Amino acid sequence: MIGDLVCKNRSYRRFYQEVSIERETLKELVGLARCCASAANLQPLKYILSCEPEKNAIIFKHLAWAGYLKDWHGPQEGERPSAYIIVLGDTTIAKSFGCDHGIASQTILLGATEKGLGGCMVGSIKRKELRQALSIPEHLEILLVIALGKPKEAVVIETVASDGSIKYWRDSQGVHHVPKRPLEEIIVG
Repeated sequence: MIGDLVCKNRSYRRFYQEVSIERETLKELVGLARCCASAANLQPLKYILSCEPEKNAIIFKHLAWAGYLKDWHGPQEGERPSAYIIVLGDTTIAKSFGCDHGIASQTILLGATEKGLGGCMVGSIKRKELRQALSIPEHLEILLVIALGKPKEAVVIETVASDGSIKYWRDSQGVHHVPKRPLEEIIVG
């Protein structure tokens, strides 16, 4: 059921790094994104796939993880993603990408969830450095990086507390808590 899939699809940031993801799986996930809606059907998105440890290590060092967790600097060796999909916008096709990359990335993550995988959309990227490290042509704008792997953490959704804080947090057992506003609060009128 789609509702179960959406609720199971969380932002996972720790993985069983030794559980590899095949390039064919990454291609299948991008294939799902290829079928998504695109503004004016321009289809300006392109993708870089990585499931090789050496390339993954290059990508990893150009990302920042979990801004609300000030004392955590990202997954340790052994808990890092086993694959990445870099979402690019081809500026020779469009100058603005609207929400295309959000739609495509969510679709990729739903597909990953269906396969028993998990991931996280990462927008905090050292773009200039990553472009240089991977020799990404200038006409391809780095929009998002999707980290993927077999989740090694529990992520739970809970209702925003009475203090109104929407900041996610981890408890002493390492469970990642994600406050969500109640339905009654987000429907207007």
